[in-house]
Amino acid sequence: MQEYISKQQQVLRPAEQIFAAISRFDNLTPALQDKVEEWQADEEQCSFKVKGLTVKLRMEERVEPKHVKIVGDQGGVPVDFAFWIQLHKVSDADTRLRIVLHAELNMMMKMMIGGKLQQAVDQIAEGIARAMNGQ
Repeated sequence: MQEYISKQQQVLRPAEQIFAAISRFDNLTPALQDKVEEWQADEEQCSFKVKGLTVKLRMEERVEPKHVKIVGDQGGVPVDFAFWIQLHKVSDADTRLRIVLHAELNMMMKMMIGGKLQQAVDQIAEGIARAMNGQ
């Protein structure tokens, strides 16, 4: 299993406020519905299409206000993966955010998409931080 860890991002908000936003897929609807095809979400699950590939995700674990664990749901991407959005409270208005992705990739897939996965986790973490910081 390969591990991809994003760069740490600073969010100038309480960890509890960030957790409330990221712990429900339906909270992401305003930010994502125009960026992907066929976005559908409720509190626990979401699905969407990217470049013709259907992605299905579900919340597996929530530890308030420290992290959420999201996994691929059945019938989605044909790769076993899980990712954590981790929050570290520095002060009442300063939280550090990081994404950790674990993916089961064979050597060929690792060579083909490993670098893209690293870029993706960095971009997602940066995007969440920008959105939460109101930028």
